[in-house]
Amino acid sequence: MIAIIDYGMGNLKSVFNAFKQVSPEADIKVTSNPADIKKAHHVVFPGQGAMPDCIRELDERNLRSSVIDAAKTKPFLGICIGLQMLFDTSEEGNTDGLGLLSGTIKRFNNENTADESGHKLKIPHMGWNEVSQTNDHPLWKNISNNDRFYFVHSYYLESKDKNIVSAETLYAQKFCCAIAKENIFAVQFHPEKSSTAGLQLIKNFVQWAV
Repeated sequence: MIAIIDYGMGNLKSVFNAFKQVSPEADIKVTSNPADIKKAHHVVFPGQGAMPDCIRELDERNLRSSVIDAAKTKPFLGICIGLQMLFDTSEEGNTDGLGLLSGTIKRFNNENTADESGHKLKIPHMGWNEVSQTNDHPLWKNISNNDRFYFVHSYYLESKDKNIVSAETLYAQKFCCAIAKENIFAVQFHPEKSSTAGLQLIKNFVQWAV
């Protein structure tokens, strides 16, 4: 069973539909039940919105320990805020994350966001952008290096451990957009909104045996 964690802040319908498209025979549950998360073989941790709201909603549903346990023991996919929440702290509301990985979520600097031609870039970073793979990982199978994925975010990860960086993107600056450590894979972009490449990543996750 694949559990998609529902803590009231995820793009759940799109995530569910994407998983159902690549794995129609799988038992896929959108759930806020800790028992479902515990018995799931794969766990998906999506998210959208503000970091303080996401942490608050997670705790109000008593799901913090379920997420932490799943991230330590099962194939685990974090999406967007689901990546950011795994780390120590975020500048968004000066919020503490779950502390599973070492790093800080930082805001893009509005004064310094310009492309190579000097044109000012908008924040949030919204739209399609190339993803440069920095290591070989099962979730990149059949995905071309520098393939394009869909982003919507104003904050980015600054990881203390460079060894976990699995992909980078350029938007005014180069930043980490995917991390991989043992059973955890997490992405800043939205694979469920990223057409063929995104569906391939989801398919790879479904088939991923850790």
